[in-house]
Amino acid sequence: MSINCQREFELLKKIGFVRTSGSEEEFKAANMLLEEIASIGCEGHLEAFKAPTSKITKATLKVVEPYEKEYEIAPYNCAIGTPEGGITTDFIYIEDGLDVNLVDLKGKFVLMNTRPNPKLYKKLIDAGIAGYITMSGTAMDEEDKTDISIARIREKNTQHGKIPAVNMRTKDCFQMVRDKASKVHVEIIMEDIELPSQNVVVTLEGTKYPEDIISFGAHYDSVPYSTGVYDNGAGSVIIMELLRHFKENPPMRTVKFVWYGSEEVGLLGSKAYLKDHEEELKKHLLMINVDVAGSILGREMALVTAEQNFVDYIDHTAKIKGFPLKVEQSIYSSDSTAFADAGIPSVTFCRFAPQGGAFIHTRDDVMDYLSAEALEKTTIITKEFSEAIINSVAFPVERKIPENMRKKLDEYFDKDPKKEESSESKK
Repeated sequence: MSINCQREFELLKKIGFVRTSGSEEEFKAANMLLEEIASIGCEGHLEAFKAPTSKITKATLKVVEPYEKEYEIAPYNCAIGTPEGGITTDFIYIEDGLDVNLVDLKGKFVLMNTRPNPKLYKKLIDAGIAGYITMSGTAMDEEDKTDISIARIREKNTQHGKIPAVNMRTKDCFQMVRDKASKVHVEIIMEDIELPSQNVVVTLEGTKYPEDIISFGAHYDSVPYSTGVYDNGAGSVIIMELLRHFKENPPMRTVKFVWYGSEEVGLLGSKAYLKDHEEELKKHLLMINVDVAGSILGREMALVTAEQNFVDYIDHTAKIKGFPLKVEQSIYSSDSTAFADAGIPSVTFCRFAPQGGAFIHTRDDVMDYLSAEALEKTTIITKEFSEAIINSVAFPVERKIPENMRKKLDEYFDKDPKKEESSESKK
């Protein structure tokens, strides 16, 4: 079967609507994928899990000294609110949150340049801040053409405690600092809730080595405001086309196709899959992920979390086949990284647009910047590589995560290796 990029593009149009974690639209997209799977002659199913989030009923921030102005904010999900009626407190800009910026912060609402990692978050908690503000966008954004990113505080932070946290437009934060805002009134009313999310799963049993499992993955959820066609409806339709291929060309090894929900809020879909399929993972040899593709302007990449010889294998294959593919040993902030953390070698194929060539995590992630022909490029590369390895006489990838990649994974997931080793020794 030849790749049909027009069919991919049409499916991408169909699922090109906002489909955030735990929403009715995410569920709708999951069922649309199931319908497409059935049309191929395969049997798919949904695997449900819970996605922690927050229900926010009020969110206001107003500068009260030395001037008065209310600004639009987006509270972090899974943080906490303020008392009813809000709090009035001193405001201070702490830039990158270096130690010298963290002096005398008790009871103050602070603005910082970046979202805090667990180490900085704990320092902020210890400093006794009243809450913090992060920024998104640029100082040139127009309000009617941009949105404020909605973020979620990760568990590695909240283990140190919860405080109010909000995201704002960089443009507004710039104005607050420029105009020397010194006191703010903040009111956030919210509660923790869980929403239903789901993965879409299909299995094609291997004809010769059914006990060996290779999986394809792509997340199908989007961030708020975004139709998420580049990130990552494109990956979703690519692995759908590969399902068609392997249905018509039965694989020697068992191949699973999984469309992950709630990736955008912390890889929740892949983490749920790994937790629910713990026994199966012993047979899992490789995870092949596709995340962002289809951009008219772009470059093909493969990010490999595995031994160096696997990196070289993909690079050599690309050269032999004539694919303009840049291959790196690295980790990628996607579901492949959750698999690598579980000890399963992984690779993510993607097409990165140059700056301004396509957009993620904004309302500008739309079909205008994508094409069927660009989708086809990533699809063919992924197909040629995967077919050769799935049908190999002897599987060439060592089921091992090298030490340098393990270190990067520990940093990504904010692990303390010493604590992990201590915990394992007590079992």
